Amino acid sequence: MKAYAVKQNDLQVREVKDPSPNAEEVVIDIKVAGLNRRDLSIAKKAGDREDPLVLGSDAAGVISAVGENVQGVQVGDEVIINPSLRWKQNSDAPPEGFDILGFPDNGTLAEKIVLHHDQVEPKPRNISWEESGVLALASLTGYRALVTKGEVKAGQTVFIPGAGSGVATYMIQIAKSKGAKVIVSSRSESKREAALKIGADVAIDTNSDWEKELADETIDLIIDSVGAATFNRSLDVLKKGGKMVIFGATTDDVTDLDLRAFFYGQYQLLGSTMGSREELHEVLKLIEDDQIKPVVSETYSLDKANEAFEYLKVNDQFGNIAIKVND
Repeated sequence: MKAYAVKQNDLQVREVKDPSPNAEEVVIDIKVAGLNRRDLSIAKKAGDREDPLVLGSDAAGVISAVGENVQGVQVGDEVIINPSLRWKQNSDAPPEGFDILGFPDNGTLAEKIVLHHDQVEPKPRNISWEESGVLALASLTGYRALVTKGEVKAGQTVFIPGAGSGVATYMIQIAKSKGAKVIVSSRSESKREAALKIGADVAIDTNSDWEKELADETIDLIIDSVGAATFNRSLDVLKKGGKMVIFGATTDDVTDLDLRAFFYGQYQLLGSTMGSREELHEVLKLIEDDQIKPVVSETYSLDKANEAFEYLKVNDQFGNIAIKVND
């Protein structure tokens, strides 16, 4: 089968072996897969492998084969893939054995994938294949950071630095569905405008003076994935006693922290990553109720996966990147 895979530092669409299920697994014929920023780092991390590693964590497709012990799903079912492996119930941190699909195991950017039957969920009927194919990783990450960890409430003001990511597009909509005011930042005027269109109340330039721009706002909660470039700037605009949740670090991983200012400010700092199957069910309920909707920036064919990868590198997208695999 065709797959977008890295082998010995060579990332390209190549032929790999067709997968076959064990007794508790299913085979999914992928219709659309998603490309995420974690794929950039995985391609580097796994580049020197002898065997090809298929990239990708998100996908939607149709079950084409099932193992003999599989229950609850059957051949012909339209499903999305849950990339949060072996994490069923909501908990303070992922359980032992948790991984994210796509590393170290093969991911979704292929014509077929084999997974345990617990890792699939029914495809929402009210969204397209392209929207379904980019759904799970970003929405689940955003939901856990904002709702489970951030405990966003009606009447609060949430600040999200970096408005263009797939996760941010979900968080904007989720926060609005909870009754919060949403402020975002971006260097791009077009991304600021797009964020306003999907529900953000205020959009500021990342390069502006945040303390001046937000002087009249009371920021209750900040959800940040930018990292060192925005960490202390975010703390400077967070209200005393406010909460910051970190779920990524697209700039540097390490930053300075003024501990005295931090403890005098009574700030709360939390980490978050991915989420459980239980939380994914809550996300899917929001989608089914038309409260949130995936935002697809661009769609590429599998044969054009390298072009999609380069587009992801320059970070010009607003929302998610979809890869169409099978009709």
